[in-house]
Amino acid sequence: MTVGSGIRPDLLTFRHAGSARGLQCPGLHPGIRYRRWGISPRPENYADEYIHGGNEVNPTFLWMSRLHFSNGHSPTGPNWHQGGIHNRDCTSHQFYWLVRRLGGGNVPAMNQSSATPLRYSLGGLVAMAVGMGIGRFIYTPILPGMMSDLGLSPSDAGIIASANFLGYLVGAVVAGYGWAAGRERGVMLASLGLSAALCLAMGISSDVLLLSLIRFLAGVASALMLVFAATIVFSHLGAARRLDLQAVHFGGVGTGIALSALLVAAGTSAGYGWRADWMAAGLVSFAGLLAVALLIRDGPVRDGSGSKEPAIRWTAAFVKLNIAYALFGIGYVITATFIIAIVRDSNGGPFTEALVWLCTGLAGIVSVWAWNPVLRRVGPFRSLALSLIALAAGVSASVIVPSPIGPLIGGLLLGFTIMVITAFAFQAGRELVPLAPRRMMAITTAAFGIGQIVGPLIGGYLADVSGSFTSATLLAAAGLVIGAYFAYSAEPEARS
Repeated sequence: MTVGSGIRPDLLTFRHAGSARGLQCPGLHPGIRYRRWGISPRPENYADEYIHGGNEVNPTFLWMSRLHFSNGHSPTGPNWHQGGIHNRDCTSHQFYWLVRRLGGGNVPAMNQSSATPLRYSLGGLVAMAVGMGIGRFIYTPILPGMMSDLGLSPSDAGIIASANFLGYLVGAVVAGYGWAAGRERGVMLASLGLSAALCLAMGISSDVLLLSLIRFLAGVASALMLVFAATIVFSHLGAARRLDLQAVHFGGVGTGIALSALLVAAGTSAGYGWRADWMAAGLVSFAGLLAVALLIRDGPVRDGSGSKEPAIRWTAAFVKLNIAYALFGIGYVITATFIIAIVRDSNGGPFTEALVWLCTGLAGIVSVWAWNPVLRRVGPFRSLALSLIALAAGVSASVIVPSPIGPLIGGLLLGFTIMVITAFAFQAGRELVPLAPRRMMAITTAAFGIGQIVGPLIGGYLADVSGSFTSATLLAAAGLVIGAYFAYSAEPEARS
């Protein structure tokens, strides 16, 4: 084995997995442990450096292009371990520092951290607020006015919503390929600009087919923004060792939802209609695009090798995770799409409508910070299961508990869980597939998108048949509970 030009082959020796003296490092070669020749692998002989996310490999493998195995195995080949990497194991950082301490002078420095991680996290916040909080979710508070003015039925509203989610699925699938390598920032900004323009287009459209087409394109833009903004921001935060600032990034969704509630409430108070709401959303989104361009000035941190991510290895755990995330898509979306319509059907009034959606956004802003102690204690898989159960309780309350208390509870728990569920699912996915974070995010987002497409169609149809959203909402809550089971069972045995 050779590691750059600064280490002789006899400095590292292979030891089989049964050896108690070896350094366990499944991230380098399955079933093999490594140690320095003649030196016991005590903790002081290698650096237990920063481990991405507590138990994940840092996505920036700056040393990877310098590793060459004498038996021909490549770190990105079929023998490269893609399973969970745990605190007791040697991570990329640990091996890197082991190599450095053994004299690997040709190994490049790991510290390519961003000088301003807070700026990147704030850029991510604004991007998520524009592309998700407004571009995707403002349809919910505007929908009752559209249904009243255009004479849309719940099925019509569901079709328009599902078109958006179909676009989201298409965008997620497209983002999973390597075409955007080196162009992530440009694609992200273009997606935000498209989202802003499509908000303006919604304000001048009336036909269900045209509205569906616009929302389809908006879904594509949302998914592209989500994947590439996360790729850029998380790489800089990881390099700077400031993953705590991921909470700022995910808080952008709640910020955008709260802002959309205020925009619609202000328009209603001033006597403007739903078309003006869409126009205001477009103008605010263009302002957000400018802010993102100023805050996120570079693409993701790279390893310098130019290599593409390896193909995903579909384990049983990864399949379970995607089933859980798809059920989340079905379960949350009925409430997220129709909760304001539910309030209007119960004669809640404009104030209650705005309050419910504002509470949803405010809960979303603080949700990631509030869930962090749970994540640290039980890990991403169990946190995902717990948050799905909490969301199921809120979804059920929105139709079981009388208005306005029921919708308020539903809105609060919706905001309190939707983004942490995404965060937990991404973290769990990175633990299962550490070497292909972008492809993992694209696949899980696609699973989520499939659920979103199905959800509004089921909800709209059942509402037309039954005359209310109760049966569809309770069915969605049951799906969330089932999703919690799959999330819990996806946890690797070594961590459970």
